[in-house]
Amino acid sequence: MTKEALQKEIQKKRSYLCVGLDTDINKIPAHLLKTDDPIFEFNRQIIDATADLCVAYKPNIAFYEALGTKGWESLQKTLEYIPDDLFTIADAKRGDIGNTSRLYARAFFQELDFDSITVAPYMGRDSVLPFLDFPGKWVILLALTSNPGSRDFQQLPINGEGRSLYEQVLEISQQWAGHDQLMYVVGATQADHLANIRKIVPDHFLLVPGVGAQGGDLEAVSRFGMNKNCGLLVNSTRGIIYSGSGLDFAEKARTSASEIRNQMSDYLEKFL
Repeated sequence: MTKEALQKEIQKKRSYLCVGLDTDINKIPAHLLKTDDPIFEFNRQIIDATADLCVAYKPNIAFYEALGTKGWESLQKTLEYIPDDLFTIADAKRGDIGNTSRLYARAFFQELDFDSITVAPYMGRDSVLPFLDFPGKWVILLALTSNPGSRDFQQLPINGEGRSLYEQVLEISQQWAGHDQLMYVVGATQADHLANIRKIVPDHFLLVPGVGAQGGDLEAVSRFGMNKNCGLLVNSTRGIIYSGSGLDFAEKARTSASEIRNQMSDYLEKFL
């Protein structure tokens, strides 16, 4: 999906919602455990209930890897079920030496055909460039994450200049690809940094997890994170997919997603 196509979906749906498909076999409704593939059946119903309200889906790969080959099969079926006009994110956080990254890229871009993948930049340029060799695919680079441990490295001052490591990541990585192929992860709980981040990467999309169960403030993220074309994909997972645990779990997920989308529609009017 091109940047222009993604922007068009945002405007059409008045939404920049990304739904996380972090599907935990221990949390899905009990009645689904009787089906042949409980993970896929859960995902299918969530997708049916929310596809018109969001612009992207983000499966966290760990939830599928943990189930072995059956988990990979569920992931493949899920990916094939997602409508073509929705952006797909492999939340895999890969990043290794060049030849290994190249194989990771083949796995997620050729075998599974995701639109994008999250990548950790700690090993530098040669660990990221192989993912950028695939035309039409996106790299979503970890910049400033929501977890408390982000202070351990990402926010450390460097070179005695008072600048943080995450700012260096943002600046240097722009030499590797343009805003039509490179996005950044910025956690919703880091909203106080968004204005500064927008000065460094004014035209890039930001993937912002952490709204909802993790306590991120959608209004603050929208106010400080939007650019002239929106430029945001705001992810919510637990606050949507686990809204209910009974037979009506998908209906409750739709209600939660609709509430977020309605807020987003208002913020598009207010801040764009």
